[in-house]
Amino acid sequence: MEIEFNHRQSAHCENGVISNLLTHHGHPMSEPMAFGIGSGLFYVYLPFIKVNLAPAVSYRPIPGFIFKRLCKRLGIKIKREKFRDPKKAKKALDDMLRKNTPVGLQVGVFNLVYFPDEYRFHFNAHNLVVYGKKEDTYLISDPIMERVTELTSKELEIVRFAKGAAAPKGHMYYPVHFPEKLPLEKAIRKAIKATCRDMLAPVPIVGVKGMRTVAKAIKKWPKKIGVKKTNHYLGQIVRMQEEIGTGGGGFRFIYGAFLQEAATVINKPILKDFSKEITAIGDLWRDFAIDASRLYKNRSSESDGYKKVANKLRILADKEEDFFKRLKKAIA
Repeated sequence: MEIEFNHRQSAHCENGVISNLLTHHGHPMSEPMAFGIGSGLFYVYLPFIKVNLAPAVSYRPIPGFIFKRLCKRLGIKIKREKFRDPKKAKKALDDMLRKNTPVGLQVGVFNLVYFPDEYRFHFNAHNLVVYGKKEDTYLISDPIMERVTELTSKELEIVRFAKGAAAPKGHMYYPVHFPEKLPLEKAIRKAIKATCRDMLAPVPIVGVKGMRTVAKAIKKWPKKIGVKKTNHYLGQIVRMQEEIGTGGGGFRFIYGAFLQEAATVINKPILKDFSKEITAIGDLWRDFAIDASRLYKNRSSESDGYKKVANKLRILADKEEDFFKRLKKAIA
C-alpha cells in the first residue's frame, strides 16, 4: 500500500511535516507559513537543565508546539496517540495506512539508518511522515531529506521507541478535521503578536533577555568554570543553534520568508521591510556561530575572544528587541 504523497524537502522537520501533511489534505502551505503561524521563533536559556553536560539553550518552543499552535489558530483538529506496546503501535500505524492516511511520527535520531553518522545523536524529537508500506518496509517522507526513503519494520520500531529524554513512545499523529476555509489572515496576525510577546517576555531566561543572560554568562565562564568547560558550553550553544532544529540564523531566514508571504496575505506591505531586516539579523547569528566555533575549536588567536563573542550576542539581543518592538506596533 502506497499513498500518493508529495514529498518536499524543508529546513526543519516539524515545519516540513506540517506543510506536507496540510498540502496533502488539500490545504497548500509553505514551510515558512507553517513556521510563522506556529510561532516557531523563540529563545530560552535553561541553566538548571543540562544537555550533553552543558546548560540547555533552545531557539524554538517545545517539540510539537509549532504544530499545536498552528492547528489551534487555523481550527484544525489533530489525532495524537502514544503507546507502551510496539505491536499496538505498529497495528495503529498500519490501520491508518490502509485508510489511505499518511501519518506523522515523532522518532529518535540516533538510530535513523539513512542519516549520515555525523547527524545521528541522541535527540528524540525528530518528525517524519510514513506514507505507505511494501511487505515489511515502510515508505518514509523525512522532510529534511532530499528524497523519500525507507525503513524496515524493525528499524522503524527502534526509532519510534527510542529511550532517553523526550522518549517518543510510538507517538503518531494525523489531521482528522479541517474548517471549510482556513482563517489565514486572523491566524497570521495572532501568530506575529505571540512571537513578539515571546521574544519580549519580561523573564531573564526567555527571548532577548535570555540572550543577554547568556552573553553575561559567557564573559564569566572562563574564570568561573575554566576554559575547557567554557569551550564545551560554547560548542553546545552553537550545536543547538546550527544543527538541532536549525535554530538561530536559519530560523530568522525562515521567519523572514514568512513575513514576506504574510505581507501579501494580510495586505500589509511594511512586513516586507521587516522580512529583509530579520534576514540580515540571521546573517549576524551565523557570524556569532562562526566566531564561537573558532573559540571552542582553539582556532582563535584573540586574547579577549570570549568577551567579543559575548558582545556579539548582546548586540543581537539589542537588535531583536528593537525589531520585535517595532513589529508589534506594525501588526497592532
